[in-house]
Amino acid sequence: MPKVLVSDKLSETAVQIFRDNGIDVDFEPTLGKDKDALLAKIGEYDGLAIRSATKVTEKLLEAATNLKVVGRAGIGVDNVDLKAASKNGVIVMNTPFGNSITTAEHAIAMMFAVARQIPEASQSTHAGKWEKSKFMGVELTNKTLGLIGSGNIGSIVASRALGLKMKVVAYDPFLSEERAQEMGVTKVELDELLGRSDFITLHVPKTEATAGMISAEAIAKMKPGIRIVNCARGGLVDEEALAEALKSGHVAGAAFDVFAVEPATDSPLFNLPNVVVTPHLGASTSEAQENVAIQVAEQLSDYLNNGAVSNAINMPSITAEEAPILGPFVKLAQHLGAFAGQLTDEPITEINIVYDGGVAEMNTKALASAAIAGVMQAQNPDVNMVSAPVIAQDRGIKVSNTTQAKSGVFDSYIKLTVKTAERARAIAGTVFSDGKPRFIQIKGINIDAEVGAHMLYTTNNDAPGIIGTLGQTMGANDVNIANFTLGRTEVGGDAIALLYLDDTPNQEALDALKETGMFKTVSALKFEM
Repeated sequence: MPKVLVSDKLSETAVQIFRDNGIDVDFEPTLGKDKDALLAKIGEYDGLAIRSATKVTEKLLEAATNLKVVGRAGIGVDNVDLKAASKNGVIVMNTPFGNSITTAEHAIAMMFAVARQIPEASQSTHAGKWEKSKFMGVELTNKTLGLIGSGNIGSIVASRALGLKMKVVAYDPFLSEERAQEMGVTKVELDELLGRSDFITLHVPKTEATAGMISAEAIAKMKPGIRIVNCARGGLVDEEALAEALKSGHVAGAAFDVFAVEPATDSPLFNLPNVVVTPHLGASTSEAQENVAIQVAEQLSDYLNNGAVSNAINMPSITAEEAPILGPFVKLAQHLGAFAGQLTDEPITEINIVYDGGVAEMNTKALASAAIAGVMQAQNPDVNMVSAPVIAQDRGIKVSNTTQAKSGVFDSYIKLTVKTAERARAIAGTVFSDGKPRFIQIKGINIDAEVGAHMLYTTNNDAPGIIGTLGQTMGANDVNIANFTLGRTEVGGDAIALLYLDDTPNQEALDALKETGMFKTVSALKFEM
């Protein structure tokens, strides 16, 4: 009988689901806060069900000799060491859609609170002051809401805001014009959103691209009297810069549920007038907590009893029988998607995938999910193989899959084409007999490139000196080249170079290449190996 430990607070209904499915479950909702006690017990269990209190560290995973799966009741897995889990063969699942409505409603509630200064007015009235003239608010009707991030939660916020008769403008690198029309919002670039909005609300993950995106410079582009709501992730907003803007009066108010450092016992935003703060309550409703708890119990039970994988962060949803053959092609599909996703800044309208030869007989649904996830993870690392197709559909991205008989020199290959309003970008790859993915064609140019964790991609006109410039520039910046692949359409035509590096090239190296004037494109790429 499989054995599961519930080390955080889950509902009794969820615990009963384990029992009903024949799972031996230990419900110890405070154990996750005691890392030493948890470390001593974890070796007994096949599954671990958690919320945010339990920290699944590398040390804990090393001690979890029987652990097969971790289930996080909620979307965020910041408290799980994903690399260590993968290394130790532990599947990590989450429940990505169970608390979307609750989080969106909290953002709307925070917007109302800061618009009408409700917390301060309540505190004043409790004190018997009756300061009616002090708390002059603003209406939401006819105001412009700037939506940064139009995914699952953002789209719900947009719907609620439109119901309040607000005008909604949205910025999202993946938002297409068609999807924007379906949502009833106006698609804009970030600078335009900053300048037009009366309220701004954020609904994006924290990544290298989004960290600190609301900076002092961004705030300076906003209209005087702007009000900012963040119920997404801490660190998206420069709290020091926002505090200064609040003190100066340029920003009229802010409502924050998340902070750069949590638990937040101190923040530049604390004790400022018309700043509403809550302790990360976005998903804290009884309905949401019940939904995600039930989902995680069902997912873990299904995996431990039947081997079914749902909402996995670090493993494709494939059967045990398929894994040995399909696994390398899943990794190839992810790499193809990651290549295209990292090079695409415009909103994506279509993703086309062609499966040629033997791979056409495999589980192409899993392969498509892997490819789509690879594309979208460049902007949103929270996307996984299960959620990627749903998110793509929600954003109006058309996905097509084509299978065909062997048509070239390779027994099997996958070709991925990503289309935007401006261009189409195509890349193809295969898996060699060693089980390692290879890129075999980019922009219609045939190559044979091994995939590495750190790569450099350049495009140029075929001309002498390219190899020397690339080698010399990488060497001057202490970056070692492990492999070097070139390709061209014809003598003097379009050419590409793909370098497999030991480390990520620094910005100085990239700038130096651009300054030569020899390259049309210079892009550093990263791949999960």
